[in-house]
Amino acid sequence: MTLASDQTAGPDRPSAISRAMLELEDEVLAEWEKQVRASIKEAGALSHPILIDTLPALYRNLAESLTPGYPRTSAAVATPSVALEHGGERARLTNYQAEAVIGEYQVLRSTIVDVLKKNNVPISGDDMQMIGSAIDACIREAATGFTLAQAAFREQFVATLAHDLRNPLAIASSTTQLILHTPDRDKINGFAGKIAENLARIDQMIQELLDTVIFQHGERLPIHPSHFDMGEIVKEVGEQSVEIHGPRFEIHSIPVSGWWDRNAIKRALENLISNAVKYGAPATPIRIALASYHERIQLSVHNEGNPIPPEQLETVFQVFRRAQAAKDGDQQGWGIGLSLVRGVTESHGGSIDIDSAEERGTTFTIDIPVDCRPFRDAPTLEHG
Repeated sequence: MTLASDQTAGPDRPSAISRAMLELEDEVLAEWEKQVRASIKEAGALSHPILIDTLPALYRNLAESLTPGYPRTSAAVATPSVALEHGGERARLTNYQAEAVIGEYQVLRSTIVDVLKKNNVPISGDDMQMIGSAIDACIREAATGFTLAQAAFREQFVATLAHDLRNPLAIASSTTQLILHTPDRDKINGFAGKIAENLARIDQMIQELLDTVIFQHGERLPIHPSHFDMGEIVKEVGEQSVEIHGPRFEIHSIPVSGWWDRNAIKRALENLISNAVKYGAPATPIRIALASYHERIQLSVHNEGNPIPPEQLETVFQVFRRAQAAKDGDQQGWGIGLSLVRGVTESHGGSIDIDSAEERGTTFTIDIPVDCRPFRDAPTLEHG
């Protein structure tokens, strides 16, 4: 991305309105950020670098284009390439919907006008028309960039879905053929068990997909609380993980009785463990821990290995997204596991946290009340 600074122009070349806008850049951007965080719910949790994105470059392009005869001769053509990039980044790095992207530019239009008036900067009708035309062009290009990125995600998802479903279907199908040609009753029973196992795997994958789609559309995941000991779930899932992946798991559990959805919590923990196995350093310990404090529990999974880059922390819980490590390592998966974990956590009235650094490794922590029943109707991040 090239910042808006024309290298051929001298310092006195911009017009008075262009200079005034450039001098007010920090004030405009600060007020824009304040207004966007207040009016667009998806923006509230974003860090400053992610939220501000390409806006400084766009603003400078716009300001410079108001100078007659300046190399940036038209605001309508000065900014769309920046806006196209902005729309794509909003799709990749946030949980924005298209209307939120459009809303950012509408806020920018009103913020520019308000700040100029506040500072008694005179602006002509022609300049106002040019600013309006530029922002309209930005809206079109940002929406295009957002749509193209979303379409790419959908294409990637369909390809991964087809691959992941074909494996258990192929195993079930080939095993069925073996049953048809095997008179040995013991072998038939073994083959039937393998078919049942792979069909159950398909069913679980489809259920996770349906639950995640529900959550991403702003609805709560349906949970059915029962009273049980969370420590037993941790031990059960931990022991199953040892059987599947070998003795690399450290299990630190305590007895904690409470009200949660047993199956949902188990699936969330399994997804966190699967994530640690996929993306953690091979053959290093994976630590599963359960702690209790102030009528809440913390259920955490820790792995060693490369940390999640800060700029990707915004995306790992988004449906159909995978961290770059997954793509670089050619890891298979739908990119819905962590989104499901967040849905389960929030539906229990809690939250999930990531701590990831080179010296500490990566820890995902589910933090929920001991009794989730009073919080089943609390709003989620997707349904403010």
